[in-house]
Amino acid sequence: MANTLYLPELREMLAENNAAELREFCTALHPARTAEFMEGLTAEESWAVLQHADMPLRVEIFGYFEDERKIEIVEKAPREEIVPLVAEMPADDRVDLLADVELEVVQELMPLLPAEERRDIQRLSRYAESTAGALMTSDFARLSENWAVSRAIDEIRVQAEDLETIYYLYVVDDEDHLRGLISFRQLLSAMGKPETKIGDLMERDLVTVNAQDDREEVARKVADYDLLAIPVVDDEYRLVGIITHDDVIDVMREEAEEDAYRMAGVAPLDEGYLKTHLLLLTWKRGIWLTILFFGAMLTAVTLNRYMNQYQDYLNSLKWVMLFIPLVISTGGNSGNQSATLIITALSTGSITLKDWWRVVWREVLMGVLLGGALGMVGFGCGAILIHPFSFYAAATIPITLMLVVVCGTLTGSLLPLLFHRLGLDPALMSNAFVAGLIDVVGINIYMWIIVAMDIHPG
Repeated sequence: MANTLYLPELREMLAENNAAELREFCTALHPARTAEFMEGLTAEESWAVLQHADMPLRVEIFGYFEDERKIEIVEKAPREEIVPLVAEMPADDRVDLLADVELEVVQELMPLLPAEERRDIQRLSRYAESTAGALMTSDFARLSENWAVSRAIDEIRVQAEDLETIYYLYVVDDEDHLRGLISFRQLLSAMGKPETKIGDLMERDLVTVNAQDDREEVARKVADYDLLAIPVVDDEYRLVGIITHDDVIDVMREEAEEDAYRMAGVAPLDEGYLKTHLLLLTWKRGIWLTILFFGAMLTAVTLNRYMNQYQDYLNSLKWVMLFIPLVISTGGNSGNQSATLIITALSTGSITLKDWWRVVWREVLMGVLLGGALGMVGFGCGAILIHPFSFYAAATIPITLMLVVVCGTLTGSLLPLLFHRLGLDPALMSNAFVAGLIDVVGINIYMWIIVAMDIHPG
């Protein structure tokens, strides 16, 4: 509400070209709040407001705009005006932005950018979107192990304004091979001995990622080692960039969103729910619903086969149909639980493919324990609902539940592992898909047990 109320005042300032108040507006608040207050402005109005902020602040406010707003501004602003802003952006953010801007606009901007920035954009753009190379920035501090502490501090003072972070300072040789790391705190602590060599202070046992590593591996390492940034190296251990914790947080959020969508049987959305066109949203949901619909058809076909084959026998057992929802829902729920546990464990790195046999063993035991407990409850339900009561008839319920739950836990745990082994996202094995598969299995088990036990109506 506050944002909406502030818009008329902003537009009035623009109409009057009130430079003093517009400059105060840009500087008075945190850049994130400034960007938030500008949400209702058009791209042209937003760009006009930004002109009253100094370049570092302009870049910072611009960074808090939504992606769609950034793209619109870059595409609509005069090329000679937008180029300085693009040149000052963090290297990784700049590459991500230009990847979404119209190609024609990018081709017009590239020749206007400084040569160093052009080379940096071309180099970072070569990496696939899901790799560490696509996340990294080239704005980091480089030190030599032969430098004295005093020289290193002088160098950092010169470089600091253009760096993504100065908390970690990376030590490289003349060919950019990563040699070690020293924190800015360590460097300041050593000021009492200004002639001390960096090589005597730096840490040599470093946690790194390769530029081709998957971004989920990057997130796992940063989380496991509680890092603020992680160095990215090539196959020859040359330092090619760093990935900071804020980029890792974005990755973890995006991966969590994708997993949540897929586990619910929805294709991931590129934009927010309200910003996704209704037809596109229908398509993304409809794909999985169609797949699941045909899965449900298999359940109907299976049940129809048994009904046709044993029609007179099953018609004489009026209670059989009462327990079908119980059987299929129990199997589906147990499979969903296992799938969720395994997908989460894979994403956090708490299990690997090598642990498959331990997973199988644990899920079989878990299935037996859960199936046994639910089976006792199922026997009680059978005793209440089956008239006249028959011990053998009631016994079909716990036996079925035991087998269905074991099948559910095994299926729900092994399918994500199989997808992971094939190089696919385990979250594609959604809960709805697992439930549909277990429904078919559950019906077959239930009907097979009833027929095998040859129960006669009382």
